[in-house]
Amino acid sequence: MPQIKSAIKRVKTTATANKRNASEMSKLRTEIRKFNEAVEAKSKDVLELQIKAARALDKAVSKGLISKNKANRDKSRMAKKVAAK
Repeated sequence: MPQIKSAIKRVKTTATANKRNASEMSKLRTEIRKFNEAVEAKSKDVLELQIKAARALDKAVSKGLISKNKANRDKSRMAKKVAAK
């Protein structure tokens, strides 16, 4: 454990950020998983789920959880899945 006051505060801040980031990443993965399951099941609401997943990716980028390139790559792959359907 750190002895210096600023280091103690940094540990607390990091723990809080880790919890928040884990929660946000979980939300992102859930949206992507729902989209993928809908594509597999050939559901009618695939386009709606694609929009939600793309929005979740954009939010993750704005929060610094993933890079812009990863979000664009994932959105491109989702579009290909929809087009192949």
